[in-house]
Amino acid sequence: MKRNLLLTPGPTQIPPEICAALGRPIIHHRTPQFQENLKEAVEGLKHVFQTKNDIYLLTSSGTGAMEAAVCNLLSPGDKAITVEGGKFGERWSELCRSYGVEPDVIKVTWGKAVDPARIKKILDTHKDIKAVFITQSETSTGVTTDVEAVARVVRDTNAVLVVDAVSGLGVIDLQMDNWGVDVVVSASHKGFMLPPGLAFISVSAKAFKLVETSKSPRYYFDLRKSKEAMADVDTPFTPAIGIVIALNESLRRIKQEGLQNLFACYARLASGTREAAKALGLSIFPDESCLSNVLTAVKLPAEVDGNKVVKIMRDTYGISVAGGQDTLKGKIIRIAHMGCVDEYDILTGIACLEKVLLKLGHKFTPGVGIAAAQKVFIT
Repeated sequence: MKRNLLLTPGPTQIPPEICAALGRPIIHHRTPQFQENLKEAVEGLKHVFQTKNDIYLLTSSGTGAMEAAVCNLLSPGDKAITVEGGKFGERWSELCRSYGVEPDVIKVTWGKAVDPARIKKILDTHKDIKAVFITQSETSTGVTTDVEAVARVVRDTNAVLVVDAVSGLGVIDLQMDNWGVDVVVSASHKGFMLPPGLAFISVSAKAFKLVETSKSPRYYFDLRKSKEAMADVDTPFTPAIGIVIALNESLRRIKQEGLQNLFACYARLASGTREAAKALGLSIFPDESCLSNVLTAVKLPAEVDGNKVVKIMRDTYGISVAGGQDTLKGKIIRIAHMGCVDEYDILTGIACLEKVLLKLGHKFTPGVGIAAAQKVFIT
């Protein structure tokens, strides 16, 4: 009997103790019992965000938090910088245009990271830029952005820095306060090992001044409502009660493991995955200088259809990886190594990938990928 193994960049696998928490009887959200859970969740999130700033919980996917950032910070006619190096960077531009904001788009070749100097050049010549939107881990390409370097460029200007950390938070280091990041958005179904349904947004005092003056239409995502409700340890609308309760199990687990230990663990899993791919005669899609530890984007030979690889791994063996998006469809596969994933899961995934590649005619010595990953894991 095959078991299902998620090696996708969201949703990710859910640990047994979190599954158990999700199965608890539901409670009412306007009660002291839920307030205790909400307060604990916010404090735990501050540890992961590495911030003392306010954090608001939204009942949505990560895109909801991204939209909340745009419509709360900016007004129609405002100008912002967006960095497009993949599908999720493009989403920042799409959201800005939806609210009448004029994005000054920095286009980056897919597989490469933005040079902070390009952002600085625009900020130096366009003093009316109000926000800079970047993606910490671009899951469509497997690229990570040097958030700290971008923050150094932005923090002494009038603009605010907004980071999409939907997949990267808790997996790659992001020191919101120490680096001077103004807004960070994330979600429940990646590094937090939960089902989709909760999004998080942390806002600095500098950024909240923009929230108070924004003229964009907003209701459900109005952070002024969230701030007012959180003063009473409450939410403005019905939250995803069960996921909030399970979130505390996740946050306890993260704190017990230790953030730095988790970052090192994910880096080791990423390294093992990359070495396995190279041993199989495959290549890593992004530049070596900007590889994300959230997932590995593996470039396939022209004769191997990535869509077939994904389908056979899932339908025949119960192992889910992600395919390429847009122009990368059929050309890459994306193997995630975040959340509730360990070395044995990665080895299982590599073993499955070997079987499928052999079935599709790719030539290599069977077992060489597993051996390469194992060499990383035992050192």
